[in-house]
Amino acid sequence: MKSRKEVIAYCLTFSHTYEDYPFHDANWTCMRIRTTNRIFAWIYEREDKIWVNVKCDPQWRDLWRQTYEAVVPAYHMNKKYWNSLILDGTIPKKELKRMIAESYDLCAKK
Repeated sequence: MKSRKEVIAYCLTFSHTYEDYPFHDANWTCMRIRTTNRIFAWIYEREDKIWVNVKCDPQWRDLWRQTYEAVVPAYHMNKKYWNSLILDGTIPKKELKRMIAESYDLCAKK
C-alpha cells in the first residue's frame, strides 16, 4: 500500500466510514466514522511520500515506532496517542492494515 487511493479504499471497507476534506485542501484527506463523526485516519502527502496518521494504544505506540523506521510520532497530532505511517514500502501491508484497523476500533468505541 503506497498510494492515497489504496489507503482510502481500505479505510472505506470499515463500517459506516466516509472520506472528508475538512480543510478544503486536496492534500488533507481524513477518514471518518459516520456514526460518531470521529476521524480514524489522516492521509496526506509530505516530503514526496504519502503519510497516514492513525490512533494507537499507548501500549503499542513505542513498539511500532521501534519496529519500523517509517512509523514516527504523529505529524501535527497528539504524539501520545497517534503515529504517522510513512508509506515508503518498508512497512508490510499486513501491518499497515493492522494499524489502520486498530485506529478504527479505538475511534469507533467512543
